[in-house]
Amino acid sequence: MKRRSFIKKSSVSGLALALAPSLMVAKDREFEFSVLELMGKADIELFGKGINLRKEAHDSFLAMKKAAYSDGIDLKIVSSYRSFDRQELIWERKYIKYTEDQGMNPLDAIEKIITYSTIPGTSRHHWGTDIDVIDGYRKTNGDVLVPEKFEAGGPFEDFKKWMDGNSEKFDFHLVYTKDPKRRGFKYEPWHYSYAPISIPMLTAYRRLNLVQLMRDETYYGSEHFTSRFIKNYFQNNILDINTALL
Repeated sequence: MKRRSFIKKSSVSGLALALAPSLMVAKDREFEFSVLELMGKADIELFGKGINLRKEAHDSFLAMKKAAYSDGIDLKIVSSYRSFDRQELIWERKYIKYTEDQGMNPLDAIEKIITYSTIPGTSRHHWGTDIDVIDGYRKTNGDVLVPEKFEAGGPFEDFKKWMDGNSEKFDFHLVYTKDPKRRGFKYEPWHYSYAPISIPMLTAYRRLNLVQLMRDETYYGSEHFTSRFIKNYFQNNILDINTALL
């Protein structure tokens, strides 16, 4: 197993910046995003205690939360912005669990992890536009982010119905839909994205040399990322999402 580098990941990587443009511009909205920002390695301004979103997304979420309150739904964010370092900890914890504790082959472990979890540097949660959200009024045991809990008879059934009918009014769109033809990450009825910012961010992200950027990383399992794996991951896990967000 590759030894983990203890160099702070948020520092500027000269090689990464040399291999990809240092500034990405989404011209339709006149937003500018650096490579490090797109990968969760830059400090960005976030708003709202327990919300942690970019200003425009934060304001829209509060408006949506207020509207949901009137219908008996308490929109509670479980997860929003996550830095590269935070995603790396999540990734490595799972990698160690599957390879060392459960004895899985590294490649099988990676495939299992990317059922729901993103590779560090590729998460939409790096952008300050995406949220995992539930109904805070409903009490349930164990992990709340389980698809069955959002189905008929589940504690978040009413939440899901409300979001289906109202979230897009506030520009929040479900990312990983239930479309059986969709590949990549499994259905996540809790994951919504603020489209006015996340769409231009994805446009900018698509211009990165992801193969080289991911090969430069040193977290557990990264040595197994071949060019073919990275290209398939990009197509299936990053781009095969709700078409409204492309």
